[in-house]
Amino acid sequence: MTKNKKEKITYVDDGRTIADMSGLSNNRNNWTKRGTTSTPKEIWNTYWSAVKMMIKPMLVTIGFLCVAFLIVSIIFLLM
Repeated sequence: MTKNKKEKITYVDDGRTIADMSGLSNNRNNWTKRGTTSTPKEIWNTYWSAVKMMIKPMLVTIGFLCVAFLIVSIIFLLM
């Protein structure tokens, strides 16, 4: 019998960080001074596109909970 040799994995460090946070400062006033440049219409479109992505999973979750509640209710009614 021969043993299968495991492939040796080599990791290469290219020196990059996962998230470069060096440009941020501890001063909170930078956020308030900068302000927002988005128009209310752009903000609404961004909000609505995020909500549209969540509608289908939300309905599936609510449906699952309703079916689970119905099954548990029927089980307790039959006992």
